[in-house]
Amino acid sequence: MSVVSIPIVNKNYPMGCEDGQEGRLVELGKMVDARARQILDKIGPLPESSLLATLCIVLADEIRSRPAPSVTDADLREILARIREIKNKIGQ
Repeated sequence: MSVVSIPIVNKNYPMGCEDGQEGRLVELGKMVDARARQILDKIGPLPESSLLATLCIVLADEIRSRPAPSVTDADLREILARIREIKNKIGQ
């Protein structure tokens, strides 16, 4: 396990992750930092705990507001064809 220091609004937060996932964690941290800064730009200074709560609510709202991915009949036919290919390879 690795530990990466993630800066969010000028404070570093040590975060644990699996080896090899450090880069992904840093990129996610940059996204969170950018969103936190946007919130602060709109609202103004907040105590750390209030910023954290606001950030969590904003991110949860953004996730919930995303449209659900749709699967078409063509997608399902493609998946079924791929399953059949794999089945034939296994059966040989």
